[in-house]
Amino acid sequence: MKVRQMERKQILTGAHAEMKIRRLAYEILEHNPGERELLLAGIKGCGLVVARQLQSVLSGISNVAVKLISVDLNKEHPGLVTLSESVALDGRVVILVDDVTNSGRTLLYAMRPFLECHPRKIQTLVLVERSHKAYPIHPDFTGLRLATTMQDHVRVEVEGDIITGAYIQ
Repeated sequence: MKVRQMERKQILTGAHAEMKIRRLAYEILEHNPGERELLLAGIKGCGLVVARQLQSVLSGISNVAVKLISVDLNKEHPGLVTLSESVALDGRVVILVDDVTNSGRTLLYAMRPFLECHPRKIQTLVLVERSHKAYPIHPDFTGLRLATTMQDHVRVEVEGDIITGAYIQ
């Protein structure tokens, strides 16, 4: 018996994702005037790829220092959340980055280590935000907003540090 693969529809090409990330970089600068440093915290996996691309664009268009760390958690059972390195967070602007908000749970749990300190501001950024989230997360910066059903799943695909596309299935 042959199992039929779920049909998927491309919602972003790699080139469109690059354009979205460039626009998001400008939005970050507009919403953080006068900042000398930003801390990007990419959620391991595709969120970290988005954060790396953002860091590259921000470094190319501004004099703002951009530090990048990764956030590691099990997306299915997000009990323990760890940062790639210990970094002083007091008084800093932290931008938590992920690829997609499916339920909102990952972004919510990923904030844990930042809430234990005293950052001046925590902002959230996703490349794709879908509707029908189960948790009250509304990203500050969004590349693409989609109206979805509960059955829809959005997936960003990468090769190395390059986003090749995003799909809905």
